[in-house]
Amino acid sequence: QVQLVESGGGLVQAGGSLRLACAASGDTFSSYAMGWFRQAPGKERDFVAAINWTGRNTYYADSVKGRFTISRDNAKNTVYLQMNSLRPEDTAVYYCAAELGTKVPVRAIEYDDWGQGTQVTVSS
Repeated sequence: QVQLVESGGGLVQAGGSLRLACAASGDTFSSYAMGWFRQAPGKERDFVAAINWTGRNTYYADSVKGRFTISRDNAKNTVYLQMNSLRPEDTAVYYCAAELGTKVPVRAIEYDDWGQGTQVTVSS
């Protein structure tokens, strides 16, 4: 089990950028696949991006491909989400999640450990 703490959220104008970070503690970070999800008010928690334990394999939702980049630094026990060309529809609470093993889930139900979330608001 890992404990996750997100940071880096905030208010940004459309077209701007933010970089989210998720710091992990507890278990061996490099043993986990990591994912980013987001949840807007009144909506389900949606997949955004995921990365395998080595960092070589990444996966993205179609809505963020070409704009968002997920990466990880296993030496720092941290996963990042670089968000560029932000749009008002990207407004949500962003959560990071961890799943032990080599599989990289894209469904929220498959992740065991979650952070508390960080708010991202994109103004038009």
